[in-house]
Amino acid sequence: MNLMEYKAQELFGRFGLPANRGVLVQSVEELAKTMNSLTYPLVLKAQVETGGRGKAGGVRIVKNKDKLLEEADAILNLNINGFDVKKLYVVEALNFQREMYVSIIFDRAEKVPLLIFCGNGGVDINEIAEEHPEDIIRYHLMPGMGIRGYMTDYILDKSGMSRNLKESLQDILEKLYALFLEKNALLVEVNPLVLTDKGELVLLDGKITVDDNALFRHEDLLAYRDEMEDNPLILDARANRFLYIPIEDAGTIGVISNGSGMIMSSIDLISRKNLTVKCALDLGGGATAERIKEAVRIVLSNPDVKLLFINIFGGITRCDEIARGVKLAYAEADYTIPLVLRLEGTNKEAGLEIIESLPVSFQLSDDLVDGVEKIVEISAVGEQL
Repeated sequence: MNLMEYKAQELFGRFGLPANRGVLVQSVEELAKTMNSLTYPLVLKAQVETGGRGKAGGVRIVKNKDKLLEEADAILNLNINGFDVKKLYVVEALNFQREMYVSIIFDRAEKVPLLIFCGNGGVDINEIAEEHPEDIIRYHLMPGMGIRGYMTDYILDKSGMSRNLKESLQDILEKLYALFLEKNALLVEVNPLVLTDKGELVLLDGKITVDDNALFRHEDLLAYRDEMEDNPLILDARANRFLYIPIEDAGTIGVISNGSGMIMSSIDLISRKNLTVKCALDLGGGATAERIKEAVRIVLSNPDVKLLFINIFGGITRCDEIARGVKLAYAEADYTIPLVLRLEGTNKEAGLEIIESLPVSFQLSDDLVDGVEKIVEISAVGEQL
């Protein structure tokens, strides 16, 4: 999960880092209530889950309050790389003499965190890394190693920076590493880290990526994730420990399966038949009748779904529970959406007996390929999918 800048800066502050904290607003009206208490000049920053904000007009400097609301309104009406700007981060502009880049990233090849530092940071860091790779300093951080003093010494000397900055830079690197470890991060990036005119190091902008599989350990980040999500079906599925995935806006087929591989295979084969999937839901473990009922309810809550494909395969999965859950869902809500069902697992025969009395048009399939063919058949005889 990628954290937006304002959340990254919040975490930086929580770990005692010298972050350039600001004010987060979601509307011009909200900003107007605080504008008289702000210190100018200000930097207005669009908060979106993508890069390239500055080049897209999502970062602007305002020198006085006369232009503040006008510029804020312009940014809040932007769409940057497919993301509508819904939040604006307002920070005090700093005078600085140098920009640097620092990050800690999990190196999957070496299976350890990697510290990266460059004495020339900013928006052009990728070009710098490509054109002047000798300027990039790297240290693999072995377990129990931490940030050693010699690393900071080398960084300062290699970058041509004063040794007077050692104490502050050492403190920043140690705290960034502590944040990286404690929050199960895959990336903690500061771009830029600036040296102000007062000789202080400040984290001007930040990006943090957290391992999704570790989110259950961090209640604050779980709350942040739900805050950022505006699709009610994703939130409904998450509350039931499912994964709901929107696929195609123009899709009309809903897919329920147990496992990402099964879901991807289903979507691929359906797409090859020139049909489109609207959404998919991964059941995860524990496919009880009650959970199946909730899964069907969530997918069929999407009014664009005109056909449901349930593709269940598993040695320990109880097919009678699957069938009972499907039957409960259709009976309670009186759904008329046609169904293609593939069942494979324990108690398969009992499951097939239960599903026979399903009060809706349905077809059973022997395997995934057969299931997709049956979807095609339904489409061909009148159901516009």
